[in-house]
Amino acid sequence: MAQSGDWSAQTADTIESVVENIRTKTAVPLTTVARGLVYGLVAAVMGLAALVLVTILLVRILDAYIPGGVWIVDVGLGGLFTLGGAFLWSKRSVRPKD
Repeated sequence: MAQSGDWSAQTADTIESVVENIRTKTAVPLTTVARGLVYGLVAAVMGLAALVLVTILLVRILDAYIPGGVWIVDVGLGGLFTLGGAFLWSKRSVRPKD
């Protein structure tokens, strides 16, 4: 009768090993991808918020130190953003037409 106990323990260990192996190959990579997506999305939102806040801060600081109206600062920063956008636009990759 001792062999039947060993056999059932071996079967249970084998099943546990197979389930653990399947979980390691499926659930662990999916969890890693999901975490990467969530953290990437949070970082993107926080980066966008930081960009907006830094732009507001820059407008207020420049408005305090540059004589004239706030429109001068708006034109200057608008020009910088336009130049930056034009530079990024020139670096885009063009898709070939099918």
